[in-house]
Amino acid sequence: MEKSGAGDPLVLIHGMGSASTAWKPIRSTLDKDFSVISLDLPGHGKTPLQRGESMDPYSLALKVLDQLSEEAIDSFHLAGNSLGGWIAMEMAAIAPIRVRSLVGIAPAGLWLNPYNARYPGTARARFLSKYTIKLAPTMLHFAPARRLGFADVSPRWQEFSYELCLDAVIAMSSAQGYYPAWDGMLLKRFDRHIPESIPVTIIFGDSDRTLPETSCQEKSLAPKHARWIIFPETGHAPMWDSPYDVIDEIRKAAGIAK
Repeated sequence: MEKSGAGDPLVLIHGMGSASTAWKPIRSTLDKDFSVISLDLPGHGKTPLQRGESMDPYSLALKVLDQLSEEAIDSFHLAGNSLGGWIAMEMAAIAPIRVRSLVGIAPAGLWLNPYNARYPGTARARFLSKYTIKLAPTMLHFAPARRLGFADVSPRWQEFSYELCLDAVIAMSSAQGYYPAWDGMLLKRFDRHIPESIPVTIIFGDSDRTLPETSCQEKSLAPKHARWIIFPETGHAPMWDSPYDVIDEIRKAAGIAK
């Protein structure tokens, strides 16, 4: 768990195959308004995967809540990307008295028909990162390698920094929890209640190929009071493509006017 900044606690939860490093593009700015807390999910980043560990979103939400309790962080704002967004929604449903606001950034779990198997593209990113990691520090200096790794993630991949790309490849290549987390989502969707007392914002990009609008952005599964926002020219990681817009929405949800 990494902490920085000053102010009310803001907990950031990364997605499947990612790590807390995914928040670098927005973290230093959020530090000005919040005490920012990021963590690595089991089998991701610096957190090892324990044998037999439950990796479904509900169980991961309980783990994060327990970890925050151990750090005496009882009340917090919350933002999560992809699987992290689903985990954040589960946390708000489980412990609404602790969650002060919630921003789901391209959250998973908002599909009417749950997946019953890993879809084919699941293996591609993991395979590429795992078997090219030794070459990545050199190859990511060149546009063709960045296109191969990130064109499906973002329409703005050409604007990504070398550091962002390398962090993402390192995170994916070392994510032992990638497939367990995928299997933990199978046959499930988010269908729990989040009370209106929690301000909720749901953000998707108009170019999200990972969780497309046609199958993975079902508004009826989100809280009825949620603000639903679509960012233009933005893919599955809006905090990379539209960082200042994401920062503004986190601030708005938390009641901080800028």
